[in-house]
Amino acid sequence: MTQTRTGGEEDVFAALADPMRRRILDAVAEHGDATATVLAAELPVSRQAIVKHLTVLDRAGLVAGRRAGREMRYAVRPERLVAAARWMDRVAARWDARLSAIKRLAEEPASRDPGVT
Repeated sequence: MTQTRTGGEEDVFAALADPMRRRILDAVAEHGDATATVLAAELPVSRQAIVKHLTVLDRAGLVAGRRAGREMRYAVRPERLVAAARWMDRVAARWDARLSAIKRLAEEPASRDPGVT
């Protein structure tokens, strides 16, 4: 039995790691929806490269493509970005708690440590 991958935060971060994919995602968001041809006219890469990047963004759940006649139109799916942002907020909160604990320990007077005279 093969296990299907549902695409977690790691897929989102992997997709967003590429600066061109971030630019493409921004451009799709600005347009509301866009075709690879429209995006290629605005960005310094070929239409074929745009299609490959859109495939990665689609696989990560960041965009959704729908057929409109002969064209494939892409729109941003913000729910995956929201889920990734929530995950980052949870990680940041844990680190904030850890750093606060370290700060409290560092600021305690040395006289509280029985091994220090």
